[in-house]
Amino acid sequence: MSTVPSLTITARAKLNLTLHVVGRRADGYHLLDSLVAFTEVGDELTLRPASEFSFTIDGPMADGLTADDSNLVIRAVRALAKHVARPCGGMAIHLHKVLPVASGIGGGSADAAATLRGLAHLWQLKLEPEELTQLGLRLGADVPVCLWSKTCQMSGVGERLTPVAPLPPVWVVLVNPRVSLSTPDVFRARTGPFTPAYPLNESFADAAALAQALRQRSNDLMAPAMTLQPVIGTVLQALERQTGCLLARMSGSGATCFGLFAGRTAAVVAASMLMRRQPEWWVTATQLV
Repeated sequence: MSTVPSLTITARAKLNLTLHVVGRRADGYHLLDSLVAFTEVGDELTLRPASEFSFTIDGPMADGLTADDSNLVIRAVRALAKHVARPCGGMAIHLHKVLPVASGIGGGSADAAATLRGLAHLWQLKLEPEELTQLGLRLGADVPVCLWSKTCQMSGVGERLTPVAPLPPVWVVLVNPRVSLSTPDVFRARTGPFTPAYPLNESFADAAALAQALRQRSNDLMAPAMTLQPVIGTVLQALERQTGCLLARMSGSGATCFGLFAGRTAAVVAASMLMRRQPEWWVTATQLV
């Protein structure tokens, strides 16, 4: 058996701080302009050399997930193995699922990205960044940005990633009312013209200045998502009522929403308050990385 040690990677939650739908390609895929950030909280993926391949899942959000070809982790393993022409056996992968499924924070995409990064390391592959990006894009539009896993401006269909100035210290409260949304359904529900790109190129002194800039921008998928799941509006109102909340917005195609806070104490208090009032919701306080 290989003496290569096991590797554990955090598949961090992705937040679309802004999301403008700026056009559509001839093949039907929408063109986006989005400021994307990542949080401390995420799923945990452990890869360990083994005599044969296995994939297991546990965790508070594991219900309903299957360890088969429908899971992006399995698809990522097979895609990378095919790309480098090697067998995908000899690896035990375990996913501890913390993030809600189909919730707009890139849970499955982050898992796939962590799988690609982990296997590339354990298999000692020398892949060019663009090579890995294109491989990720074939798995899903959010996989390239999750491979990057740091704040950036995302454009195109998700493949163009541009570095941005570091964000100031920001805490967030993530809330999902335990409903899932299909991204294609949300795009189909969107009406009206496309929105011009409006990237954030400047730096910000503090969380309040960042929130002010974000208020001048939007998430174009928030309104159509609320037509499909009106509870999103309830979540946003609940976040806005919390002391210290600088901005409340939905991430991605939903239904997870986030509130921005300047410090840890305000975020933790707000999360505790929401959990007491809405115990059926998934709520967590975390920090942007």
